[in-house]
Amino acid sequence: MNIKEAAVQTGLSNDTIRYYERIGLIMPVPRKDNQLRDFKERSINQLRFAKTMRNAGVSIERLREYVNMVFEDDDRTIPTRKELLREQAEEMQERIDKMQAAHDHLIYKIENYDEHMRSAENRLDK
Repeated sequence: MNIKEAAVQTGLSNDTIRYYERIGLIMPVPRKDNQLRDFKERSINQLRFAKTMRNAGVSIERLREYVNMVFEDDDRTIPTRKELLREQAEEMQERIDKMQAAHDHLIYKIENYDEHMRSAENRLDK
C-alpha cells in the first residue's frame, strides 16, 4: 500500500510516517519501481506500535532505543527490552495516578460546588 493508505490504516499523517521512517522508528519501507513506498503489514504494525508508544508518553529517544534492539534481532537484548517496557509502564501508571487524583478532585468540586459557594457567601455576610 502507498503512504496515503498507510496513513489511513494507522491514523498517522504522511509527514509523521516519513519522519518515523527517517529516524528509524520503523524499518526502511521498500519502494516500488516508481520509487513510491510500498507498505506491507509489518511496516503498518511497526507504525501502530510507535503510535501507541508515543500516545503512552514514551519519548522518541526511548522508543528508538527499544526499536533498535528489536531490529538487531538478538535474543540477548530481550531482558533489556522487557525492562525498558516495564519502566515505561511504571512511568505511565504514575501519570495515570496523578491525572486520576486531579480528576477525582474536580468531580468533588463539581459535586459540592453549591455547598462551597453558600459557605463562602455566609462568611462574606459576617
